[in-house]
Amino acid sequence: MSYLNVTQLNKSYGPTSIFQDIEFSAEEGELVTLLGPSGCGKSTLLRCIAGLTSVDSGRILLKGEDIVPVTPQKRAIGMVFQSYALFPNMTVERNVAFGLKMQKLPAAEIQQRVAEALELVELKDFARRYPHQLSGGQCQRVALARSLVTRPRLLLLDEPLSALDARIRRHLRDQIRRIQQELNLTTLFVTHDQEEALTMSDRIVLMNKGKIVQSGNAEALYTQPADLFAAGFMGNYNLLSPEQALQLTGQRFSGQVAIRPESMMLCPPDQGIPASVISHSLLGNVIRYRIQAHDVELLVDVLNRSVDDLHPAGYQVGLVLDKQTMREVA
Repeated sequence: MSYLNVTQLNKSYGPTSIFQDIEFSAEEGELVTLLGPSGCGKSTLLRCIAGLTSVDSGRILLKGEDIVPVTPQKRAIGMVFQSYALFPNMTVERNVAFGLKMQKLPAAEIQQRVAEALELVELKDFARRYPHQLSGGQCQRVALARSLVTRPRLLLLDEPLSALDARIRRHLRDQIRRIQQELNLTTLFVTHDQEEALTMSDRIVLMNKGKIVQSGNAEALYTQPADLFAAGFMGNYNLLSPEQALQLTGQRFSGQVAIRPESMMLCPPDQGIPASVISHSLLGNVIRYRIQAHDVELLVDVLNRSVDDLHPAGYQVGLVLDKQTMREVA
């Protein structure tokens, strides 16, 4: 049996169903991401696992024990929210020590564990500061240390990075992943950001409208979307009708076809499907072209090697498709 097993979990508020028949698992030491658009039920699911929200039916097995009837305080689960929820009148070390003091641990043990937790999140030199003296990223690391210091059986992270700027966000997600692997800590991470999910996860559970659409590792979800929603949510797939796919490939398809922007290549007009550039966007190391080929508009991503390689609107190119990466989606 897996370390965490969620089976047939249901939650509604009156006539409004939040999620239905949720089933997934997490192995010990695994980071599983609950990914999906706002309102799909992922944060409510996390709160149900933490015990902060009741469930209507189903089981949550943690190390073989059904924790649904167990109070939040006795579940030994750590949770970090999007808001830091720090006590403004307490220093960093006192914020981190709060949970241990509630457990009435000896002062010497509290001091040692707080020091270890602050070392882990690289905030040892900030122990005497107050939350208003810290940056957003530092406050989130304090919140993380406060959860880690209690040595939880399971760590829950509810969009902890969404309020941070891009640079701090990237740095902190690397830190979270390092700490999680170092402690071999089973972790559930909630986000609506596909890049976070792809870079951090051992496994991704993709949700939509209260149901699990697809579950698997990052590569499987990105390259083999289970349906139209998964293709539209993961990456920037081009979604083609059967007729458009026939125009471009000469092959017949029974349903819509998804192809990734990086699965196509631009070349001289006489070496591929004749096409013209409509516009382009610079995405750092990638140039995303919007092109038209056989009356079909497509997004094509190419590496940004040189500013001299930028093709203006109206420029004639050839298009080469990697047909093996094309996938029919329902």
